[in-house]
Amino acid sequence: MYKTTGYIILLWFSLLFIRCGRTNLPGDEPVAQVGTKILKHAELVQIIPEGLAAEDSAKLADDYIRKWIRQELLIQKANENLTPEQKNLSKEIEEYRNSLIIYKYKNALLGEQMDTTVTSEQIETYYNNNTENFRLSTNIVKGIFMKIPVNLVNTRNLKKMLDDTSDEGLAVLREYCVQYAKNYDFFTDNWVSFRKVRNNLPYEIENPEELLRQKRVIEQKDNDFYYVVNIFEYQLQNEIAPPEYVKDNIKTLILNKRKVELLQQIEENVYKEGLRQNKIKIFKSEEAS
Repeated sequence: MYKTTGYIILLWFSLLFIRCGRTNLPGDEPVAQVGTKILKHAELVQIIPEGLAAEDSAKLADDYIRKWIRQELLIQKANENLTPEQKNLSKEIEEYRNSLIIYKYKNALLGEQMDTTVTSEQIETYYNNNTENFRLSTNIVKGIFMKIPVNLVNTRNLKKMLDDTSDEGLAVLREYCVQYAKNYDFFTDNWVSFRKVRNNLPYEIENPEELLRQKRVIEQKDNDFYYVVNIFEYQLQNEIAPPEYVKDNIKTLILNKRKVELLQQIEENVYKEGLRQNKIKIFKSEEAS
C-alpha cells in the first residue's frame, strides 16, 4: 500500500488473484481505493470469465483495476473543480431517461408492427425507379480464380478446360482445382469486386478497366505458383450496377424507408390520441396576447 497525492491505491490483487484463485477472497475485500471510493473483490470477480487461466485472469483484473483508478481520479478531480451548477446533471439525466424510454417504446412498436418482408418485385421496382443511384464505385466480375503450383500445372491442358464453360466443363475444372490448386474460388454465379480478385495476384494491374475489356483470361506467374483468372462477365466502375449486385442494399433501403415512415406515424398517432383525450393544453402568455 502506498500514497500518491492523497489517494490510496491497492495494486497487490493481481498476485493474490493467481495465488488464491477467483473465489477464495471474501466479496467485501477491498481491491483498490481512490480517496473514499473502494473497488471490492465481488465487483472485480464479475468481469472475470469462468475457466480463464490464472495468469490471464490476473492480467484482466489488473487492466480493470487500472482503468477503474483512472476513472475515479478523473471523477474526483472533476468534482473538486466544477461549480455546483456545472455538477447539476438532473436536466441531462432526465433528458437521457426520456430519450431512452421513447427509444425503447418505439423499438417495441417497430417489432410488433413493421412489415419486414421485401419481395423481389418490390426490389425490382425500386431498382427501376432509382437506377442512377446504383452506379458502381468499383469494377465487378463473375468468374474463376485459381492458384496452382508451377510444378503441377500444364497450361495448355488447363486453357482447354477453361474454354469449356458448360456445367460438365465446370465440374471437371472444379475437380482439377480440388486435386491440384493451392487456392481457388468459383464465383460464376455472383458478382464480386475485381479489386478483391486482384488482391490474390502477385503483381499489380495498372489499368484494370482496359485489361477487362481486352482479356477473358488473366495469367500471372511467380517462382512458386501459376495464377489464372477466368472472367465470365464484367461491369466497370460508374456503370449501372446489375440488380443482383445491389439487391441486399435495396432491401435495406426499403426497410429503412418503412421504419422512418412508421416512426413518423407512431408520433402522429400519439399526438392525435393526446388531442382526443384532451391531454394537451397550450397556455398563451400575456405578451403573446
